[in-house]
Amino acid sequence: MYVSVATEAGGLAPNEDWVAGTPTLAVVLDGLSTAGLDTGCRHGVPWYVAQLGGHLVAALAESDRQLTDGLADALDRVARLHPECDLKNPGTPSATVAILRERTGSFDHLVLADSPVILEGDSGVTVLTDLRVDDVCRDLRTETEQFQTGTPEHRASVARLVAAQRAIRNTEDGYWVAASTPEAALHALVGTTPADGVRSAAVMSDGVSRLVTEYRMATWEGVLDKLREEGPVSLIRSVREVEAMDPHGQRWPRYKAGDDAAIAFCRRV
Repeated sequence: MYVSVATEAGGLAPNEDWVAGTPTLAVVLDGLSTAGLDTGCRHGVPWYVAQLGGHLVAALAESDRQLTDGLADALDRVARLHPECDLKNPGTPSATVAILRERTGSFDHLVLADSPVILEGDSGVTVLTDLRVDDVCRDLRTETEQFQTGTPEHRASVARLVAAQRAIRNTEDGYWVAASTPEAALHALVGTTPADGVRSAAVMSDGVSRLVTEYRMATWEGVLDKLREEGPVSLIRSVREVEAMDPHGQRWPRYKAGDDAAIAFCRRV
């Protein structure tokens, strides 16, 4: 398959998204916000997603390897890179994971948390995502949405929300993300789709998918058409234009005015 990629920070802070593509693989990672709270790690989220992404691509170089096995191996290898850090800290750097891999006659996918994989076929569009995070901390999320983005009240509310999410992250009572232990890979959602049912696909962080899911300023069909005609950079530009219409998060409440964005667009060749 032909894979085109793009990523862009949502503001002045370093980009915490990561994307890569090969002729058979597309990977997107979305680093989770630390909200200024302690992580126990001196490296930071951008370092973590870069290391995890590189090791993940290497681990999946063998096309017959299970995606969950490759993710578990990558998580273990990254943890070994910084044993001096407190990897048991609930705020240890972490990320969502979305993977699409082409094999002879089929496409495999893996999603861990809310970075989706979008498949386009003759029967329409299929959205593959993991929204377990939406089932936790609903009251705190509602509280955060009451404040204008960027205000002291909003920042304090986001910090409370992130702290509460950390307490149940990677537990049976919460939701799962890639962090410091291979166990998270076992909780990813995986599947296989026959290749003849897929014309194109997009793997993206929620900084892109929110154009459809949160802002409702596009449809999945429209997103795929734009990717086909203009490419990933143009799609991210569309997200920024929408965000600029509501810089204080009053129409579309969110954690920050502009979110990091990453996308891999895949076309069969």
